[in-house]
Amino acid sequence: MLTSDRSVLVPFGRSFRQILDDEIGEGNASNDTIKTYNQQFKLFVSWCRDRSLELNQLAEPHIKEYRRYLVEKGLKVATIALKLTVIRRIFDIAVERGLMAHNPATKVKPPKHRKDAKNCDNYLELSEAQKLVDFLPSGNTLPQLRDRLLVLLMVRQGCRQIGLYRLNIGDIIRRKGKLGLQITAKGSTRTVPLTPDVTKVLEKYLEIRRAGGEELKKDTPVFVSFSRNSARQRLTRRSMQAIVNKALEQASLKHCENRTVTTHGLRHTVGYLLTQAGKPLRVIQEALGHADPRTTAIYAHIVNLWKDNPFDSIGLNSG
Repeated sequence: MLTSDRSVLVPFGRSFRQILDDEIGEGNASNDTIKTYNQQFKLFVSWCRDRSLELNQLAEPHIKEYRRYLVEKGLKVATIALKLTVIRRIFDIAVERGLMAHNPATKVKPPKHRKDAKNCDNYLELSEAQKLVDFLPSGNTLPQLRDRLLVLLMVRQGCRQIGLYRLNIGDIIRRKGKLGLQITAKGSTRTVPLTPDVTKVLEKYLEIRRAGGEELKKDTPVFVSFSRNSARQRLTRRSMQAIVNKALEQASLKHCENRTVTTHGLRHTVGYLLTQAGKPLRVIQEALGHADPRTTAIYAHIVNLWKDNPFDSIGLNSG
């Protein structure tokens, strides 16, 4: 029986982590995904416990109440969607194992975006992207090279933060004398061919790490911490975000013209600039690893909207 007053780690009679390892991602989920599912379900169980709700007695109205609770906390739609997905999938497993009669979260959808996704306005123009690159650290210390490489892979190659967080030395590939990365994110793996300038930074970064006596194995993280307390450990996503934000702030680009540029905004920047450069949408879709071509088409909408203003065709003279 699934109850909210028992440890969330053993709701299925075995290790909860082992259950997730078996069931999530067809048995091939990353450690990050397993950790996320574990954490999110713990939070939901805690919410149920505070309301004296037993998990196997939940109904659809309870899940909707939880959704309303998340909305009132001011969480982003994407965050709420993730939390509901976790609950729905775990209850699916419980139903499959005969621990619950039905899944109360099946029909509960996340709230709709109030903002038109086509606005996607937290990207940088070409001149702004160049300014960001110009402000990146140019020295040859390991932290400087790491930070420069991290930002370049986002604003130059359109890599997702999560993909770079998972990146290991074994994911660096060489084809015909050129370097590329096998980036895994969103449940798929794609090859990102590196531009010469990014290749140069990556090679210098790895060269200095080896020269310092570090053994770079296939499972060694590419992005590591150099702080005293966590030296050579995988750089956290929070630290990555802090590095990007610092670079944006130093270039006075973090908050500009009613925009707040984020790590994902740098990925939007690449999509926008590729579209503006006239690259076919199919090429951009493959380059950015979009599963849905409609996602890529957003950039064409943005470029066309500002390039060919439809309202200019109205023959009114307002002075």
